Amino acid sequence: MKLAFSTLGVPGLPLSDVVRLAGEHGYHGVELRAHPEEPVHTGLGAEERAAAAAEFKTAGVEILGLAGYVRVAAPGDDEPVLAELRELLGLARDLGAPYVRVFPGGGEDQDAEEADATAARRLGTAAQDANDAGVRILLETHDSHRTGADAMRVLGLVGHRQVGALWDVMHTWLGGEQPASSYAALFPYLGYVQVKDIASADDTTPLPLGAGVLPLTECVDLLSREGWDGWLCWEYEKRWYEGAAPLPELLAAGREHLARLLNEAA
Repeated sequence: MKLAFSTLGVPGLPLSDVVRLAGEHGYHGVELRAHPEEPVHTGLGAEERAAAAAEFKTAGVEILGLAGYVRVAAPGDDEPVLAELRELLGLARDLGAPYVRVFPGGGEDQDAEEADATAARRLGTAAQDANDAGVRILLETHDSHRTGADAMRVLGLVGHRQVGALWDVMHTWLGGEQPASSYAALFPYLGYVQVKDIASADDTTPLPLGAGVLPLTECVDLLSREGWDGWLCWEYEKRWYEGAAPLPELLAAGREHLARLLNEAA
């Protein structure tokens, strides 16, 4: 498996520093948070996109994907959601990123079947744009569709190879789903896996990998046993927790922890 980290852990850091951190600490790739407050966002011009792609390519660090904020199940008209998703797909194409992340984002008062149908309709419509861009859309296990079973209800309706799943191990665990059940639901659609660690269900402040309660060992063992050979991406949510330790000083130990889990699983 390949290892990456998300720039959510180093908010606002210039790309040159992101590339340097990845190279210094032995990460194969980086998931880029695509947001106006970050160096990478859909407002970048063609020259800026080309320069960013070249910087990663020169360093031998892959851009794993773009973590966008499109909410595909959200109530409302389809077109604004689809327009935002098309912009994200175009950015990923220009940067050479194989994946874009989207959230479910169903409303609290929204009927579950309605949310499923809305998400599936929008993802199905966007699938051709994704195919044309050579990019795969990944629905993250998150918010209104926290578990693998939740995500599968949507992805089963879409039924397109350019639309898959991003397994966030924290959210499936918070949803009460065991890793084996999450994997069984998601593996036909699985793009990559986000790993992280937290103190408890009531305290989701990010911790160094291995210092919390999430079943990382079980997840890595399961993926290895099943012969899955994709990406593990460490999403350290520093952006939302200012008191969390800085990610750069944790990257070396985090990579060592994941490498140890992979070696033990092998």
